[in-house]
Amino acid sequence: LDLFDLIISGGSVVDGSGSAMYRADVGINGEYVDAIGDLSSAQTARIIDATGLVISPGFIDTHTHSEGALLTDSQHANGLRQGITTLILGLDGMSYAPLSPDNYRIHRHYLGGLLGDPPEDLDMSSVAAFRANYHKKVAINTAYLVPQGTVRLEVAGFRDIPLDQHALAKAKRLIREGIEQGAVGFSTGGAYYPGPWGDTQEFIELCKTVREMDSVYVAEPRRANASRAFGGDGVLEALEIARQTGVKLHLSHFRTDFKNPGTIEDRLGPVDAAKSEGIDCTLDIYPYPTGSSISVSVLPSYVQDGGPEAILRRLTDPAERQKLRDILSEEFEMSVGLDEVVFTYLPKNSHLEGMTLPDVATHLGTTVADALCDLLVDENLKIGYRGAPPHNVANWRQHNLDCMNLLSRPDYMVCSDITPAGSFTHPRSFGAFPRFLGRFRREFNILSLEQMVHRMTDRPAQRFGLTKRGRIEKGHYADVVVFDAERIIDNATYDDPRQFPTGIPFVVVNGQVAVDHERCTGVLAGQAVP
Repeated sequence: LDLFDLIISGGSVVDGSGSAMYRADVGINGEYVDAIGDLSSAQTARIIDATGLVISPGFIDTHTHSEGALLTDSQHANGLRQGITTLILGLDGMSYAPLSPDNYRIHRHYLGGLLGDPPEDLDMSSVAAFRANYHKKVAINTAYLVPQGTVRLEVAGFRDIPLDQHALAKAKRLIREGIEQGAVGFSTGGAYYPGPWGDTQEFIELCKTVREMDSVYVAEPRRANASRAFGGDGVLEALEIARQTGVKLHLSHFRTDFKNPGTIEDRLGPVDAAKSEGIDCTLDIYPYPTGSSISVSVLPSYVQDGGPEAILRRLTDPAERQKLRDILSEEFEMSVGLDEVVFTYLPKNSHLEGMTLPDVATHLGTTVADALCDLLVDENLKIGYRGAPPHNVANWRQHNLDCMNLLSRPDYMVCSDITPAGSFTHPRSFGAFPRFLGRFRREFNILSLEQMVHRMTDRPAQRFGLTKRGRIEKGHYADVVVFDAERIIDNATYDDPRQFPTGIPFVVVNGQVAVDHERCTGVLAGQAVP
């Protein structure tokens, strides 16, 4: 007689491969899927009745910023309740490892508005040490990318200087060691210092090592110091790095601008041209029109030089403040629509969370530039913000359609870009996967359920080398989501973002039931993968 720890019975298996769903039971023993088929006569310690529901591999989130949150909240319910069983960390060229204790404290401080406040005394000296902080200590699997800005901090400090030969050699060694210790790739970012002080040539040298290790280069196209980028553009820069090194490229959260939706062909032109030359490039996307960030990242490059202490010194110096006031006022008029910036995380001034920057300035009786600078000082730089959604409903619908059209390409995957800090966090932190899988799939009917699940599971597992994950298959890890294809939907909105989705009753991580009837069980079965 067959014995199982857990049987999920009576569901429709969407196995992650993209092929048609089929009716079967799934038997799990220990951490692995042990049988798929008719298990009605088998014995089991626990049975989950999935009649009328879909049994799918756990979702793999290719772009998150959950490393800080996981260290203070090991359940990470906002990810788990979406059906996410594996989070990729270390995105945008910034995270916590490999860093000396002093550099970890500096980066923890600088990134606090986005990543939150993990304990100060953790060992982050290597990728192996980083992974040990999460392995079987959190409810969700974690994978890691070696971040370029973090490496730059470790080899050259928080300074705007070129890497000399010694620093470059050390950086390449740290990347190689990180990948040897289990990192699944290397990342660069758009605006998080000290990363953007590197130029294209520096990135090429580092990516030669990534290529030698047959790993993946994940690029958030740069926004800061564009003059240091090939072609003066972050996308062209990333493609040129791939062209010159032969590295596998993955472009982060690549979508149309919500102010100019419907321009997919223009946006993808350079990518498709590069792919036709043979460049290996994949992309990911989250289903929302605006992003989020840390307010310190909007300060000019020169203000960042020297790190958090130097930034705070400049913000409080009267002459420096006047110079900054002029620059910021001009920048705000030109680029960031001021009514579009909403504060998500103000630990000391939480009563201002959810307000726009102009509203806060009015509330404080000061200018927009001074309001931002004053808050940065008061909050010790730990401020998060996000864009406000478009006012134009037609624009928003076109953006949603763009997202689905992009996702219908075989080179696209799904991410959340989770930024969990603050009461007014971005709704993507709670809703990204069910928004695509429920709301958008049913509304636009462009992509089948099987193909959509493939882009959330097997596709990213293959791209990032997550062995034995991403499929419902005998011998694979039992990372499983049970959901209702007709009911699954996101409930998080820009106005009320901390709302869990509906229609995902069960989530299994490495054979352990992590979500049971839409409640987190508290089990900490997450592994550092692969």
